[in-house]
Amino acid sequence: MAHIQDQKFADLGLRKEISDGKVVSYHRGLQAAGSGNPILVLLHGYPQSAYIWRLLVPLLPDKPLFISDLPGYGNSAPADQHDKLNIGVHVLKALADAINNLEMSPAVSNPSIVLVGHDRGARVAEALHVFNKTVSTMPFQIVGLALLDIVPTLYQWQIGDNAAAQTGYFHWSFLANVPIAKRMITAYGGGKWAIDMITRWRGSNEEGLKKLQSGDALKVYSSFFDQESVIEASCRDYEAGATTDMDAQAKAIDDGQCITLPLLLIYSQDFLPKRARKPIEDVWGPPYCNNRKLITSSPIGNGIGHFVAEEAPESTAEALLNWLRSLSA
Repeated sequence: MAHIQDQKFADLGLRKEISDGKVVSYHRGLQAAGSGNPILVLLHGYPQSAYIWRLLVPLLPDKPLFISDLPGYGNSAPADQHDKLNIGVHVLKALADAINNLEMSPAVSNPSIVLVGHDRGARVAEALHVFNKTVSTMPFQIVGLALLDIVPTLYQWQIGDNAAAQTGYFHWSFLANVPIAKRMITAYGGGKWAIDMITRWRGSNEEGLKKLQSGDALKVYSSFFDQESVIEASCRDYEAGATTDMDAQAKAIDDGQCITLPLLLIYSQDFLPKRARKPIEDVWGPPYCNNRKLITSSPIGNGIGHFVAEEAPESTAEALLNWLRSLSA
């Protein structure tokens, strides 16, 4: 079903690229990138692929876009290490490769980028900004973060101290136990597992469900998760989330490192607050972002679930475009 993803992005006017690191991506308009027109780097989550952005692309006219399958997911080869910073560096190297392969270079030598991430991709975006003190993201300048439907990794683990939380988010601990999780998911059927998890986290809005399922999306995601390599890499993703990513976030807090860029939070009003014991805007306050003036919040209600970019693409695009306008103002 990978051909469905390829064809959809081709129909939307995006060019497919495979980087030196075997990261598969799709892009458009990179030549038009400039200080006032940043490249939007769209990063998907679990258990999906770049295909989650198919409904958002037509709603972002004239925006330079770079959309990749995260390393180990979709058609991208797995990385050597699965911590979010390393994954993010692989994605930015793929973006640099794509720019180098263009007939025309962007108008500026160090293009501005805005990282837009959902679920695991949002954690990659945060890591590239907060945990990158020893890793350069050049030649790119990150000018904003848009995080879709997540709370910070450390906070997520901290609220898992009761039965309801442990039951609701069982996959965090389960997937982090890679050998047993890989065998069990493979025996169960990776594609079936992916569909079951998406069904578990989607909302109750019927129109949202139709959009989520549009374009044979569930077939695309399930076909990727029928690959043993994707099952293992995605488990390694969660293993890192329980180890190196936790350590990186704890160290960042100890070192006073936090989000210092404009931060947009788009989230399901019916889904994400169940992970929190206080308003989502306060969750992302100190120590994760010490300047509350940087935070813009855009909750989406009406029964929309975790997959906001697919279940409510219009609302997601509206929030994103309004926020982008405020960045350039």
